[in-house]
Order: sequence, then C-alpha cells, then structure tokens
Amino acid sequence: MAEIVVTKENFDDEVRNYKGKVLLDLWAGWCGPCMMLAPIVEEIADEYDGEIKVGKINVDEQPELAMAFRAESIPMLVFVKDGVIQKTAVGYRPKEDILDMIGL
Repeated sequence: MAEIVVTKENFDDEVRNYKGKVLLDLWAGWCGPCMMLAPIVEEIADEYDGEIKVGKINVDEQPELAMAFRAESIPMLVFVKDGVIQKTAVGYRPKEDILDMIGL
C-alpha cells in the first residue's frame, strides 16, 4: 500500500477508528531532515504493506493535526495502534530504529 495523505477530514477513518497499526510522518516541504526521512518511510510503507498503514501529514497544510500532536519539531513520527498513540519520535531516524519503534 502506498503512503496515504492524512488530513483533518480523513483522520478519523484512516487513524483514530482504524483497527491496526499506523505510522504517521509529520513533515513539511521546507524541512531538510523530513526530505531525508521520506524515502525511508516510503520504503517501510512498501515493504510492510498489509502489516502497517503509513500516513503522511503535511504540517503546513494540516495545522490542526500538527497542533493536536503537539508537533513543535519535525520530522515527527507517531506510532498509533487501534487508535491510541503508542510512541513518538522527533528528528531523523534510521530505518532500523523506526522498525523497532513500531515492533516490526
């Protein structure tokens, strides 16, 4: 499954009410570390299709969601399971650290 764009309009369906694992990447186009992290997040979405849903939240386009997650720094990764936040991480992370964070 490709990454999905998460917005305030689809957040409940895609994340809050979803039964399963979701990895959210909060990012912005002007953020260098976000651009470095993007291909890793995309790789995880492709490799673990069916095991985890991967969503992207552009903090410039979705300020309400950025505020809801208290995203003061980006990139920010949020691991959600069955609608409940399990873990968060701020800053660039290598793939192995992200997989450990989400239990894959």
